[in-house]
Amino acid sequence: MGTPLLRRFRSVDLAVGFGCALTAAVACANELPAACSTSRLVFHGPEATLRDYCREEDGRLWLCLPQGARFELVTSTADPVISNPGDGSFHPFDESAVRAALNEVRFPLHGVAAEIFLLPYPRRDGLQSAAGNGLILLSPGVMPLSASQQHAELVHELGHVVQYGLMPDHAVELWSRYRALRGLTDPARYSQDAAHADRPHEIFAEDFRALFGSELANDSGTIENPNLCMPQAVSGLEAFMLHLAGIPVSAGRLEAYPNPSAGAMRLRRAGGEAQPVDLFDVSGRRVATLEPRLAAGGWEWHWDGRDVGGRALGPGVWLARARAGHVPAIRLVKSR
Repeated sequence: MGTPLLRRFRSVDLAVGFGCALTAAVACANELPAACSTSRLVFHGPEATLRDYCREEDGRLWLCLPQGARFELVTSTADPVISNPGDGSFHPFDESAVRAALNEVRFPLHGVAAEIFLLPYPRRDGLQSAAGNGLILLSPGVMPLSASQQHAELVHELGHVVQYGLMPDHAVELWSRYRALRGLTDPARYSQDAAHADRPHEIFAEDFRALFGSELANDSGTIENPNLCMPQAVSGLEAFMLHLAGIPVSAGRLEAYPNPSAGAMRLRRAGGEAQPVDLFDVSGRRVATLEPRLAAGGWEWHWDGRDVGGRALGPGVWLARARAGHVPAIRLVKSR
């Protein structure tokens, strides 16, 4: 992942066909927070990874995964492969931060399976975090990692897992629709052999982070590819990605009127539960939160065109999104 937030290592897409046959017994032994309890996500902290999945052979430490893959680990920041030794130690991801990041993901994960390893040391042939089909490897930093770094990197890698599980490479029609939505119509530029930021897998993972990650996961306010608009500004993109998980596009959809508007707007939603609606600018920064009011057949929200501090916002495009559930965001156009 190459956003300014995450310059320590660039994450990669491990297209190596890892499979996950996760049993209920293993899932219970590695229980995740309530929001993830219906998914098949198995969590291995750094100590458990070192104890249960690392083997020393001829003075070298190897990560030996259940799927059969093996990676040599770098155990010292003085190793020549480490260009920046940082403070002289490796700092693994914090278990509580990763669990919190997973718990705050807004995407339905019931159809997603993955084993998540918090590595005690980086892999020699790939210092960065990585993900593949059913596997996430979170690599340590050479300095303590902030909560926003950990949220962002975890959700980005989870985006790779979601893509492999719900939109694999052989799903040609789905990829054609995604490319069209995202404007990735030039196969010479946007391919898996292109620069990292122009690879469709990486763009999908960044879109996933921006659309479904927590505020901490989007603390940078950017995506890796500066030549692409923020995914929140792409009409139909969030609905398309939710549809991959079986969420109907029209279910409980927000509506706004008048839209565009020169003044105040009202938002409505048929049915559902009472919940706040957050407003974001196109960079992903939250600018206001609207509280629900009971209305005939559902709920209503009122926006007076001001931000959370009471300041009037100028003309522009804003995104409105219900706080919980899987309702796609809608665009609000303020003309003055």
